[in-house]
Amino acid sequence: MNKRIVLSSLASTVSLLLVLFVVGRALVSRSDFVSCRVDLRRTPLRLYWKDERNQRFGSLQGLKKWLDARGQKLVFAMNAGMFDPSFAPQGLYIEAKKTVVPLDTASGPGNFYLKPNGVFYLTADTSAHVCQTAAFRNDGRVTYATQSGPMLVIDGRIHPAFRAGSANVQIRNGVGILPDGRVLLAMSRKKISFYDFADYFKKAGCRQALYLDGFVSRTYEPAPGQLQPDGDFGVIIGVTAPPQ
Repeated sequence: MNKRIVLSSLASTVSLLLVLFVVGRALVSRSDFVSCRVDLRRTPLRLYWKDERNQRFGSLQGLKKWLDARGQKLVFAMNAGMFDPSFAPQGLYIEAKKTVVPLDTASGPGNFYLKPNGVFYLTADTSAHVCQTAAFRNDGRVTYATQSGPMLVIDGRIHPAFRAGSANVQIRNGVGILPDGRVLLAMSRKKISFYDFADYFKKAGCRQALYLDGFVSRTYEPAPGQLQPDGDFGVIIGVTAPPQ
């Protein structure tokens, strides 16, 4: 066989293998996370903590049952921030424009206080935002908000405290804002470092992203069969089907 043909064939094979490797890595990367992208102009999203009887929803199943009884279909949900021993939100919590728990600007130990931490919030014009705690301002148009920490992505950069290759791995969930304004909700399917979790949001295009919680995290997404109705949480973020 002509040497030139052999070399050309080898080059084509190597190129094909490289493409398959990259595609394979991308598929593995995607399968490592359960996620939901939400356009607030078309799909309702809000935060939930307690029902009209002042009873905590607690689990994703508890929220689903409550919504079912009201003719609403839950399409995606996950826990939405840290909580104290009484299951009250740790840090700012705003529901239906009412500040239930004030902004926490203190310093302390733990992930919540790994500065900068931040706030995920929704406004009356159906837009979503993630900002650093120090930058948060409520002009009266904030409808829902939850505070957590640390920030994952800050102005397009990974939080400076995170290190690639860190042995600090855990199941993690978080929220980011995509370039087109949609909300990206995501949870890792396996234990992951802060750096790699932040990198997931950064590669998705989020310039701002916020860590919500760790090993207690659960998600509910019936379409692909991701059902974790258990858990015991404070605040929950829920996406419901648009009204018919």
